[in-house]
Amino acid sequence: MTQLPLDYETLRLVWWALLGTLLIGFAIMDGVDLGVGALLPFVARSDEERRILINLIGPTWEGNQVWLILGGGAIFAAWPALYAASFSGFYLAMIVILLALILRPVGFKFRGKVKDPRWRETWDWALFVGGFVPALIMGVAVGNVVLGVPFGLDATLRPHYAGNVFGLLRPFALLCGLVSVSMVITLGASVIATRCPGAVADRARSYGRMAAIASLALFALGGLWVAFGLDGYVVTSRQIGAAASNPLAKSVVRKTGAWIGNYSSHPWMLIAPALGFLGSALALLALGKRGGVAAILASAAAVFGIVSTAGLSLFPFLLPSNLDPNVSLTVWDASSSHLTLFVMLIATLIFLPIVLAYTTWVYRVMRGPVTATSIGRNPNAY
Repeated sequence: MTQLPLDYETLRLVWWALLGTLLIGFAIMDGVDLGVGALLPFVARSDEERRILINLIGPTWEGNQVWLILGGGAIFAAWPALYAASFSGFYLAMIVILLALILRPVGFKFRGKVKDPRWRETWDWALFVGGFVPALIMGVAVGNVVLGVPFGLDATLRPHYAGNVFGLLRPFALLCGLVSVSMVITLGASVIATRCPGAVADRARSYGRMAAIASLALFALGGLWVAFGLDGYVVTSRQIGAAASNPLAKSVVRKTGAWIGNYSSHPWMLIAPALGFLGSALALLALGKRGGVAAILASAAAVFGIVSTAGLSLFPFLLPSNLDPNVSLTVWDASSSHLTLFVMLIATLIFLPIVLAYTTWVYRVMRGPVTATSIGRNPNAY
């Protein structure tokens, strides 16, 4: 396909960056919803206060969920080998995530149907589960990718998975899960503190500061663990960026500290972990000084930095295999065809700006504080 304007190697890099962009977009946009849900039973004490938080995220959560769908679609179309291996290996974990996410719209709709306090409190805790559990399990999934996933490939490139859902709960993976929870709680608390009044905002600042401190400490611990306590993966054979996808045509070895090798080879990548630490520190400072928008921007920057750190550390690996390192999936051997990537890029360049423009418009319309008065004026409020 030499007639195409972009060569195969460039398109693979572009789609690796696009996949990262979509996942970061989900982590930030839906991270607000997950963080607010995880904080709901603790930040809001009365029924009125909990209705304020629910109506804070109720009008926008569906649009934010689009980023998850886009990310899953990008994996399916651009990285079919990654889709096949990861979705089959993490099948039960993904089912748990989906069931938890389903609790969110159900909770929004059912909570107000009955005025019984016990009924509403039950759904409040369901909304907590819908925020906390997906954030935790998604972080655990990333941690397992860093550790390596027990999958193999047969001669026809069909994946087979040798693990189970309980095998995902390894100490480092659980640490990554806690990092994920702490960063989305910081982000959710920043939004609550900016857009909600009185005691709700004060409690959110308190929880947000604790979450920011946890993010700093856990992210640092994770970095030390990766550098000195974990085996990373290194491709020892030559990979040709323009060659047809074949994960069986390379050799890979495991080496302690290999995941930090990219930072010495490409020092500019250090921007990502630096942004993770700096964003969390600035969010902690802004929440303490009642800085509204500054806290949101800082916590979003922390999410961007932390998620980017994982992607840049792994590059060029997409899904390492601890069962047979040689079949690990990389950017150079797990993608769709040259033509498929190009056609998808054209579609993305057309439709992604539309998604961004619509999202911007929605947030502009829904801007401003959410109060008991504003909810009372809205007949469609939850």
